[in-house]
Amino acid sequence: MNMPTHTLRNEEGDVLLRSRKQPFNLLRWFSLISMAVIGTVAIALGAVSTKFVITESIQRDALLTSQFIQAIASAEVRHVSIPHVRTMGDLLDPRQDRNFPEIDPLARADARGEFLDHIAHLPDVILANIYAPDRMVIWSTNPALMGTTIEADEDLDHAFEFKTPVSASYHDVDEARMEQKFITPPEYIFIENYIPLFDAEGKNVTAMVEIYKEPKDLIERMERGLVLIWLATALGGGLIYLGLYWIVRRAAILLAAQQKQLITNETFVALGEMSSAVAHSLRNPLATIRSSAELALEFDSGPAHKNIKDIIGQVDRMSKWVRELLQSLRPLQDEPESVNLVATLHDSLSAFEQQIAKAGVNVVFEPQETPMVLSQPMQLAQILNSLIANALEAMDKDGTLTITLQASDSQTVEVSLCDTGKGMNEEQRSMAFRPFFTTKQGGLGVGLVLVKRIMERCGGAVRLDSREGEGTCVRLSFKRFP
Repeated sequence: MNMPTHTLRNEEGDVLLRSRKQPFNLLRWFSLISMAVIGTVAIALGAVSTKFVITESIQRDALLTSQFIQAIASAEVRHVSIPHVRTMGDLLDPRQDRNFPEIDPLARADARGEFLDHIAHLPDVILANIYAPDRMVIWSTNPALMGTTIEADEDLDHAFEFKTPVSASYHDVDEARMEQKFITPPEYIFIENYIPLFDAEGKNVTAMVEIYKEPKDLIERMERGLVLIWLATALGGGLIYLGLYWIVRRAAILLAAQQKQLITNETFVALGEMSSAVAHSLRNPLATIRSSAELALEFDSGPAHKNIKDIIGQVDRMSKWVRELLQSLRPLQDEPESVNLVATLHDSLSAFEQQIAKAGVNVVFEPQETPMVLSQPMQLAQILNSLIANALEAMDKDGTLTITLQASDSQTVEVSLCDTGKGMNEEQRSMAFRPFFTTKQGGLGVGLVLVKRIMERCGGAVRLDSREGEGTCVRLSFKRFP
């Protein structure tokens, strides 16, 4: 299909630039855009999924930690026989001891010590702090923090204000936060939990427990989950991309084939209309010239006799060209039917028997079976006659024409016509099936084009193998008749 060409010229008319508009490449643009879209969606889904998994895992761990600590606090209070003491939060701040003069200080210290010992030995704990309502650290597994007042801590303030557990996760230690003073630094990720302890009425927060944990088992599970999420995301995105790419590639190939066929059909229609007009315009003058030459031949036996015969020969050749041109451009409308391939080959060889004998060509044809194939008798004979004629013209004396039949599978039959002629070079092979290309002097170049059209019309195919100086093989592939 010819694309529009844009030419720029200067004032003197010289050509400055000639550009050709490139066709839209559906497959390339789809592959780029779809890869970008699918990649973006896959990364977004992976990021959302990983964030969800991390958040849910941390929240679940924080909930379990909060429930465990509150259960320990309730259990320790039940086991301590101290009057007027109803919650563990009332016992944790040593500064409140003076408010309970009737309580044995040793009993209060023992109860507090039991609870703090449980906190200090919780699994995966790397730091534990307990805050009084005034934000002072009243106890810590890091003694350096005890007595320190923590200010401007949003999570701690949020837990005291809303009286709810607060959890957060970190990858790196925040040096600006006074409470993140670890004796043993975390390796990868650590979780911070604020767990409020209430008074007997459950309204006021009497103490806040801060737990820093590095749950290695949970982290390993999260890492495995993240790996699976990203692998599944990458695999899913890749499969979607490959599936869509395969579909679009098939569609692009089909569209290209249809476009090529449409262009070919349009070309043949235009050539057919033009050729019909030219042929009808030439037939009468050619017939008149030939009749006049034949008449002159009867009355002249002198020196012009040979020239008159040349005129008749050239007229006949032009008439043959016109017939071939019209025949090659005529629409193929006959439906395929069952044809005896071997019998048709024998008929074609019989038609060329005199030419074969005159050229001294040896024909090798020994079929082992007589397959029935899908074709059209007249068109099949025309194909074989054209190929045999081409082979005879390409060979010198003592050449060999070998015809073989081979059943490729249960549904196809392949016929090979191989000659020992001069063959073709690579450029000639690539152009062999183009209209009006020929290597023969005086040829029109529509024979192989017609062969290809007829074979494809009947559901078959044609291939050409040729080497310069070694010969040419034309292979016809037919559908076997059921």
